[in-house]
Amino acid sequence: MSGQLVVAQDLPWPPSVGDFYPPDVAGPWVTKFSIMIWIAVALLIVFFVTAYRKPKLVPGKGQWAAEAVYGLVRDNIAREQMGNAGIRFAPYLTVLFSFILLTNIFSIVPGLQISPNSHIAFPIVLAAISYVMYNYVGIRKHGLGKYLKQSLILPGVPWPMHFLLIPIEFLQNFVVRPVTLALRLFANMFAGHLLLLVFTVGGFVMLGSSSIFVQATSVFSFAMAIVMAFFEALVAVLQAYVFVTLSANYIGTSLADEH
Repeated sequence: MSGQLVVAQDLPWPPSVGDFYPPDVAGPWVTKFSIMIWIAVALLIVFFVTAYRKPKLVPGKGQWAAEAVYGLVRDNIAREQMGNAGIRFAPYLTVLFSFILLTNIFSIVPGLQISPNSHIAFPIVLAAISYVMYNYVGIRKHGLGKYLKQSLILPGVPWPMHFLLIPIEFLQNFVVRPVTLALRLFANMFAGHLLLLVFTVGGFVMLGSSSIFVQATSVFSFAMAIVMAFFEALVAVLQAYVFVTLSANYIGTSLADEH
């Protein structure tokens, strides 16, 4: 297997960071990623508007699917993390879950084959929205002073310990939370796409080898690519669920009378 063979066939081996930056479609503001984001937004609007346009007592398939998604988020995320007070946040959390899930699934859709969330910019925006949300609702309920006191000062702790604990609590509540929320989603989708890229491109590289043994081995590489595609679908669902669950937990924490 020679480097000339790879270059001749235009195979990107080994995969590089550049593979996560598809060419611009129409200047720097219209990229493949931005188009996928708008596609996801359009699909979700059409899906939910169509599903609830004429709601019926006995729901059809579309209404049933929309209600199933909403029920999952309302009962298993919003209510679990915030109690009955979380029901009013269920619409936001449902849209967030649906959007992240759909954009994650793009990573295994032929022709798209990458998730916008494998680019750090999009998870940062999603984390920033949740960050603003849980701080806003906390300040709105408790007031700025009480909210900061509850977020930074632990009750029942000797006062000299506050010199150590207040900076730690500040980092945990106002820095670590949004950073880890974004990085967790980004890192999982980035790693998943990279693994798919390695096994798929590796299979084509081995298939183009002059050695019959290496060509035969390419079957295992393609098989692993298929296995990883199913695994990537599972990760897509799991990461959407984790992101929304943590967002709901942070909102619930900010609303609690004692943190």
